[in-house]
Amino acid sequence: MDSIGALAGGIAHDFNNLLTVILTYASLALQRRRSDDEIRADLEQVIRAGERAVELTRQILAFSRPQVPRPAVVDVNLVVASMEKMLRRLLGEDVELSRLASGALGSVHVDPGQIEQIVMNLTVNARDAMPQGGKLTIETKNVDLDAGDEREHQGVPAGRYVMLAVSDTGTGIDTQTRERIFEPFFTTKQKGTGLGLSTVLGIVKQAGGHIAVESEPGNGTTFKVCLPRTDGAAEACSWRPPVLESGRWTETILLVEDDDPVRAAVCSILERSGYRVLEARNGGEALLVCEQHRERIHLLLTDVVLPRMNGTQLARRLTSGRPDMKVLFMSGYTGETIVHHGVLVPGSAHLQKPLTPDKLTRKVREVLGARGNGP
Repeated sequence: MDSIGALAGGIAHDFNNLLTVILTYASLALQRRRSDDEIRADLEQVIRAGERAVELTRQILAFSRPQVPRPAVVDVNLVVASMEKMLRRLLGEDVELSRLASGALGSVHVDPGQIEQIVMNLTVNARDAMPQGGKLTIETKNVDLDAGDEREHQGVPAGRYVMLAVSDTGTGIDTQTRERIFEPFFTTKQKGTGLGLSTVLGIVKQAGGHIAVESEPGNGTTFKVCLPRTDGAAEACSWRPPVLESGRWTETILLVEDDDPVRAAVCSILERSGYRVLEARNGGEALLVCEQHRERIHLLLTDVVLPRMNGTQLARRLTSGRPDMKVLFMSGYTGETIVHHGVLVPGSAHLQKPLTPDKLTRKVREVLGARGNGP
């Protein structure tokens, strides 16, 4: 497992750089197409394939080395509702999606992105189990268990839980397969990775919860996830992805990225949003650009891993002479990995590759401030 973790971390940086280029230009091309343009469907398929590759990389990293969750008080109903459109698209027209949502559902303290990952993985498995179509039901409700309920609920300790159940009417799972279903790399699919359910199990355990599967061949499958309930009020989910608008912002950004295609893609996104972009391939070029540019530079956007001088060292040198310049790091490695190795200071603004136009512009705006800093 240590070797797999090292290998996964080693390939993540380069692979996420490639995905940044693919997803960026596909997204930009899609924005320029009319809603009735036949090419839109082709571009959407490219983006979907890229997103599946992103998810595969994330699963490998999540399995091979522990991730630091960013928990919040979450209403599971809101998370599932926000995914409904995407889930219907994923399932296809021959699978009916039904939601049974408790109106007085309690909150859970967990990373909301991990809830999405649980739902997505279980939905993908359910879809694959219904090749001829069927019905998928996502149910949420409060569950209060006392000591006498443990046997009925397959060993789940007594307590107050929010249960998330994903049921399908598919082919079902035999006893022998059920015993191994959460093992890493175990799969019954010809093209499966065997990481989906092991990742779900890791997320649930990390949150202090439990997961069980009920299934019989020919009678469908139900996965039940129980997460500890909390008394805190769920945080509002009011954010919407920003629209990429040309000429909206006017700040100057120093972009430092040693991968030429990635730098060109990021520069294109920023310039389309109105930013003035100064480019550099490494720390030495960035220092020279900064010396020659006498006007204000509002943001340093730099890759963490650079030749000879890493992004943290570069930021330290540049901000010593420009204390008002903000810094945003980006990397194909996870933030936890580069913090662990001492490359990135904990608490630094960090953007995980692969990048997309919305993801990049949202984070840049967050670091600079919504109203802008002026010329």
